[in-house]
Amino acid sequence: MILLDTCALLWLTHDQSKISRNTLQMIEDAPVVYLAAVSAFEIALKHKAGKLRLPVPPRDWMAGVLIHHQIDVIALELEICLKATELPPIHKDPCDRFIIAAALTRDLPVVTADPDFASYGVRVLI
Repeated sequence: MILLDTCALLWLTHDQSKISRNTLQMIEDAPVVYLAAVSAFEIALKHKAGKLRLPVPPRDWMAGVLIHHQIDVIALELEICLKATELPPIHKDPCDRFIIAAALTRDLPVVTADPDFASYGVRVLI
């Protein structure tokens, strides 16, 4: 099982060269690939701000990507939300803090290029 951060999802769908061949194989072989629900929020905000172009509205894009790549979504459940507030202040981005909390709560490695994730004890794949 693997958790994708927001950038990793975009790389998986737009530019797989940014993910190592080994990690791409791990994603393909994983029994479950997860995405934190907050990544949809982050993608929609970037799209709305004009920082991310998508071929269709974010809601439709997310639905298609989740089906095409067989990705399951981790909801922002109570334990994850509380865990995000308990993390040391290494990372300031609240969306990444939710992703880190989801990884720690579910004991999942994260596909990310962000070196701060490892500072929380999260196994990082890239």
